[in-house]
Amino acid sequence: MVRRRDGRRSELPAYRRMMPFLMRGRNEAAVYFEQTLDVTAPLAWLATWNQAPGEARPKATIFHVVLHALAGVLHERPRLNRFAVGRQIYDRHGVFLSFAAKKAMHDEAPLATVKRRFAPGEDFAAMMRGLHDDVTDARSDRTRPIDREVDLLLRLPAPVLDLAVGLLRRLDGWGLAPAALTEHDPMYTSAFVANLGSVKLDAAFHHLYEHGNCPLFVTVGRVQPRPLVDDAGVVAVRPTLTLRYTFDERVEDGLYCAHSLELLRTRIEQLAGC
Repeated sequence: MVRRRDGRRSELPAYRRMMPFLMRGRNEAAVYFEQTLDVTAPLAWLATWNQAPGEARPKATIFHVVLHALAGVLHERPRLNRFAVGRQIYDRHGVFLSFAAKKAMHDEAPLATVKRRFAPGEDFAAMMRGLHDDVTDARSDRTRPIDREVDLLLRLPAPVLDLAVGLLRRLDGWGLAPAALTEHDPMYTSAFVANLGSVKLDAAFHHLYEHGNCPLFVTVGRVQPRPLVDDAGVVAVRPTLTLRYTFDERVEDGLYCAHSLELLRTRIEQLAGC
C-alpha cells in the first residue's frame, strides 16, 4: 500500500476503485456545473462588516465569503476533499484552498499564488486576518519557497526539465515526491478558486491541472443584477453571483457532490458559519 504525507487511502466500493484505471486523467474525468446565487444578504452583511467601528481590519468581499463557505463545506463533507493520484483515491489531510492575486492591477504585473490551510471551525474574522497576511506576503518582493523551486527547475535544459517533471509525477504517484516540491505548490490543494469578478469578468469553466492533485476548480464571477423567482412565484431583480465548477468525478459520486453544492449555496446565501 502506498503511504503518503498528504492523505490516506480512501475506503471505496469496488466500482469506484476501478474508476482511476478507466479514466486516467483529471480532464478525462471532468464534470462541469454552474450555480447562480442570490447574494442580497451577503452583500448587506459585508457592507456592515466593512463599516464596523473599532480596530482596522482588512476589507472583505464576496470572494472571501465564498472561500469561507467552501472551506466549511469541505470540512463538513470530507468525501469531497479527496484526490486521485497513481490510480488510487486518497482522503486529504487538511483542507487547503489556493488562489491567485495580481501584484498590481495592470497587464504586466505578475500573478502571485496563495495556498492556505483552513482550520475546522475557523471564524470569518480569523480567516480574514490570515488571508491578509498571506496575500501581503505573496505580493511582496520576498522570494518564497515556490519561487525558488521554480527558478531552480527553469535553470535546467529543456530536455532535462521535461524528464524531471515526468520523474516528479511518477514519484508522486508512488507517494515519494519530495515535500520541498509539493508542500508549497498551489496545485496540491483541495480546490483552486479563481476570482474573475475582481477583474470584472464573468465566471468561466476552467480545465483541471494534471500536475498536482487538485480535483476541484471554482471560478467566481462578478456580481450582476438578474431577475429571480422567489418561493411565492414573484419575480424580482436581485444581485446574483455565478459560480462555475470543474470537478474530478473519480473522487466522489454525483449525488454527494450535488448535496455538497447545495450546502455551499446555503452557507453563502444565508451566511451560515460567518
